[in-house]
Parts: sequence; C-alpha cells; structure tokens
Amino acid sequence: MENFKGDNQMMKMIASPLADERYVSVEGMRDGDQKLSLHDNSAVLFEGHALRDKIIRFDHGRIPQSEINTSAAAAQGVFTVYESQCELTKALFLKAPGTVTPVFVRFSSVVGGRGSADCARDPREFAVRFYTGEGNFDLVGSNIPVSYIQDASILSDLMRAVRSETNNQAPHVSSTHNTFWDFISLTPESTNSLMWVMSDRALPRSFAMMEGFGMHTFRLTNAEGKSSLVKFHWKPLLGVHSLVWDEAMKLSAKDADFQRRHLWELIDQGHFPEWELGVQVVAEEDLGKFNFDLQDATKLIPESLVPLRFIGRLTLNRNPENYFDEIEQVAFHSQHLVTGIEFIENPLLTKFSYSDAKMSRLCSTQFNASPVNRARAMLDRLKREFQLRGLTHADRTEYESHSSVSEQSAASYWSTAHHNVPAAVENKKNPATNSLWDDHYSQAALFWRSQSVWEQNHLVSAFCFELAKVSVPEIRERIVSHLTQVDGTLATRVAEGLGMIVPTAIVRKEASSGTSNQFVEPSFSMAHARKDLIVGRCIAVLVANGFERERFTAVCAALLSGGASLKIISSRLGAVKCNQGQSLQVDNSLATVGSVMFDAVYIPGGQRSVEALCKDANAVLFVKEAYKHGKAVAASNEGGMLITRAARSSVMSDVFKGPGVITAGPNTPTDEFVKAFIGAVANHRFNERPDMGAIVA
Repeated sequence: MENFKGDNQMMKMIASPLADERYVSVEGMRDGDQKLSLHDNSAVLFEGHALRDKIIRFDHGRIPQSEINTSAAAAQGVFTVYESQCELTKALFLKAPGTVTPVFVRFSSVVGGRGSADCARDPREFAVRFYTGEGNFDLVGSNIPVSYIQDASILSDLMRAVRSETNNQAPHVSSTHNTFWDFISLTPESTNSLMWVMSDRALPRSFAMMEGFGMHTFRLTNAEGKSSLVKFHWKPLLGVHSLVWDEAMKLSAKDADFQRRHLWELIDQGHFPEWELGVQVVAEEDLGKFNFDLQDATKLIPESLVPLRFIGRLTLNRNPENYFDEIEQVAFHSQHLVTGIEFIENPLLTKFSYSDAKMSRLCSTQFNASPVNRARAMLDRLKREFQLRGLTHADRTEYESHSSVSEQSAASYWSTAHHNVPAAVENKKNPATNSLWDDHYSQAALFWRSQSVWEQNHLVSAFCFELAKVSVPEIRERIVSHLTQVDGTLATRVAEGLGMIVPTAIVRKEASSGTSNQFVEPSFSMAHARKDLIVGRCIAVLVANGFERERFTAVCAALLSGGASLKIISSRLGAVKCNQGQSLQVDNSLATVGSVMFDAVYIPGGQRSVEALCKDANAVLFVKEAYKHGKAVAASNEGGMLITRAARSSVMSDVFKGPGVITAGPNTPTDEFVKAFIGAVANHRFNERPDMGAIVA
C-alpha cells in the first residue's frame, strides 16, 4: 500500500487488456509498482489530496434543480430603443433614441425537469434581463399571455397537480394525467389559459419563432409623475410558427434537444434571432372601460382594442460560454424593477416566493452576486460582508449618509431607489371582489372564434388526446362542461372524440364589452403569421450516387443566400458522387434523422440517385412524413419519382394532392422552380392539404 503515497497523486480506472480484470492505478507509477485489483478486499487510502478534492467537487458541485423552468436555453444580446419613451416612463434605458442595453434571455419549459425533451406540449418561459444603468430589470414572461390562476394562494397546488404523479413519477413532462385535469376541472378560471395551451402555441417551432408576453399589467411613470398602464409583448421578426402534435412527439425521440440546438445554431451561423418590444398603453382614467379587470392575469387586452406600440428591438447575438455559470445559476426575479416601472396590484404576484426559491436553490442570500445575476451598475456597493463575495470596494464606508461621497453621486444613488406611485389604501384590501373576475369564458370563446379551421381542428385533437389519458370519467365530464360554456361546437366535437354524451350547457350571461359575440381577434391566430422569410429554416436534401449537379447547385445557393441551412442526407455516411463525378460529403444518414427535424425536403434529379432512394424505406418514409406534416416538398427532374413512390404507399394515388409540392421537369426554368420552392418554405406549413390524416407515417 506504500505505493499509493505521494503528492498530487491522481487515481483513475483503467481497463485491463485481459479478461474482465479492472485495476486502480496511480498516474505516474514507476515500472514494477504494485497495482491494486478491484477484486481484492484491500482498502483504498485517501492520502492523495487531489483525488479527495476531485471527489468532493463532484459530489457537492451541483445545485438542486428548480421546481419549474428547469430545462432551459439562453443567450446574451442587446436591446436597442427606437425613440425616446420619456412621455411614458423615466426609466433611463428607455430615455434616449438608440440607447443600447445588454440583455440576458432565458427560454424554458415550465413542467419539464433537467434533461427533458424540448417539444412537449407546455408553456415556455420567456424571461429577459435588462442590465440597465439603474440596476437589473427582469421582464419575466411566457409565450402564453394568460395565467391558469388568478390568485397566488393556489400556485403551488397548480404546480403539484401538473407534475408527475406521486405514486410512479409518471408521466414525465406531460399534463396527460388525472391530477392535472382534476385540478383544472375544479378551477374554471383556467379555461382561457387552457385554450392557449391546447392550441399549437404550446408547440413552438423554435424559440426564435414564438411570441413573448409580460402577462402581468405594469405601471410606467414619467418624470412628471403621470402614470400609464401597459402590457409588454415580444413579437418575433421571423414570425410565429409551430410544430404539429404528431411531429412534436416524434421529435422528442429523434432529437430531444431540438429547440435548444436550433437557437444555438442560429446564433452560431450569424442569423441572430430578433424580437420587437411592443406595449399596449392604457391611460389610468380608462382602467374601467374594459369588460375585464387589468389586475386579472387570466385575461389579456386584445390588440384590436389597444394596438401595440413598438418601442425597441431585442437581438440575441452571443451563445453562453458555460451552461452552469450562466443558465443554471441565473436567478430571474419579478421584483427586479427600475425607476419608472412597477406592477399594479396583482394577487398572483408572489413577491417573496422568488427570493425564497433562489436562496434555497443557490444556497445563499446573495444569489445576485454571481456574474450573470450581478447588476452592471454598482448598486450593491453597501453589501460587502457575505459569503463568496466576488467584488472588492476600496472605500471604507459601508453605510448611507456619509460625507465621503459627493452630493451628486449620493443623489445619483438614491435616484435609483424604487418608489411606488402613491395610491389610496382603503380599510379593506381585497382586489379580487370585482364581478368581472367571475367571467371565465368570454376570452376563451374569443380565442376559439379567432382560430382558423386547421387551428380549431388541432385544438380539438389536443383535448381529445389529453382527456383520453384521464382515467376518471367524472373529470372528463367536468372539462367538457366547461367547454360548453366556451363554444357548443367545440364541446360537441371533444365529447364525440371521447365517446361521451355532451353535457347540457348552462346559459351564461356574456360580459358587456361593447363588441359582438362574433368579434374575432386576428392576432390570436398563427394563420396570419409572417410568411416571407426562410431565415433559420433547415432544408433536407436527399441524395445518392449519381444525383444531378446543375439544379442541385442552383437550389442550394438560393436557399443559403436566403438564410436557410442545408443538410445532405443519404442512406449512409461518407461521400456521394454527382452525375459529373464530383464528391459531396453527407451530413446525416437516413437511419439517424427524420423529416421532423427539418422544415422542407428537396430531392435533386439523377436517375441512378433517385432509384436508389426509392428502394430505401427510410427515404420513402421521410417524404411521406414531410407531406403529412404539411411541409414543402420539392423535386427536380427524376426526383419526382420518389414523391410518386411515397404517394403510392400512402393514399392509393400516384401523386400527393394539395399545395406545397413543387416539381420541375427538364424544360422548367430553374429560376421559376427555385422561386416557387423558396415561397413554399417561407409559408412554413400547408395545413389545408387533403387526406393528411389518412397517411400512415
């Protein structure tokens, strides 16, 4: 055992070239030194301090995962103000046109734990930290604009209900179980949020293609003391686009990190994701003109009633350098506000819960001292004596009202302190007594009416899928009863899908809003999303030996110049040769990828290449699946043979019918073919294709 003594010794496992013998050895042992077999009963001594330190760091290094918002991606960037917002707020970072503020943005699922799949049906957190000159401003929001609940007293109950059931910890990252739907069925205020979550909004195509909402109502105050009420919105410049449910389920198996990977690759390729920040501004005197209360987080302001006013642009331009240091340790806090921005009264805001959760998880009351959490402005100059302090102050004063600072610097410091707008406080403080809080269905009905036909179809399918997993009939009946209050057709279709009798609808009185009950809100539907860009789209190119080089080169060049990325897919890795003999490196084999990982498919011509692909079941499935999910499918010359092969195996027809299938013969101008294909890719998805549900893929 003496051979294990010495400074800086590092023990490691090595595999013996002999049968199943494993040994512990010490790095740097001299020839002839004794080795200790793991099969011996001898003890291993911890006299090497390097080994002990290594094991301690491993055992104690991780921090507990968060109760929610655990599986996350993030990036750094900047926020640039368009015009001065002095008339709205005295916040300095919104004061001067062109002001650039560093930001840190985190996206995460709500329910999923560490390592969970990205594409589950779930709201996504959209949290933005502005590192302003007055301290940090955290705009903590979601891609769903409304909350499940009105009151924080049942927030922990909601989270316990939606996570895995206690007896078997299943299902993971899913609401398809009894406890969640039981809670929802007994909480009618959740109906509006439920409609959004059952829609395709809860299945975003990419973090860069989803909206963000501040959810709560904020109060902005200018230098004259005039205040306005606002709702914050993030609008993606790439448009709002989603996955479909069948695609999302398959993506979870093919690439569980799909959305995190896409965000990273966009930034790495220089296609920086961007959003515009819009505000809906409501004057204080207009607070009572709506048929809902702005304090109620289960309601939103339709853009048709209060249009958005865009005040700046968010650009994400740098990926994290270390996941743990930046993403794992970031501590967003709803009370990180700056002068001129605050909340209105809101019973849902758990102001103390954020601090409690961060102190518990990060094991310190000074969680704001880590680099990702620390304000760029030195506002914590008086907080010095605490564990793991990372900054050193040279001055000796650690108290206020001292003479060693100038009046100007003292005034500057105190100007950053947050002061609430004066408001009258009555004897009884009970914000949720307004009768408008009892209307749980009007905005849910508005959301349903505003959806396109295909969005309504997807919403019905989502309800049927989720509720079919609920084993208690009474829970299903209560949910369908709530849906009768939203829309009779919706309730009937869901009930039929579950083999139920539709409950008798209770006649309810619509809240007066000055609008017809046939009023629709265009911004609720993704059918109106931007469809003129292919930036960030990933195109699969299916090839084999002998593919046609001419059109392949032209199509690929046009797609790349438009901001899309390409992946060369073949039956195996290595290189394939075109019809002129040049080699092309394959990015992925058909066995390891699926069409669900791409936005469109292109099949170049070449008789030999296409015949080989037609004999590969994975290639046929690839095209069938892309068509089934409404994606653009293009083929030039003989490439159309693979589309025909896929159609014959799917719908008893020689061709796929419907839009978004682009083919080109030998006499078709290449420019015309390329333009049509790029337009189809930019359209994102063709949900109106016939017989999509009949395709087995």
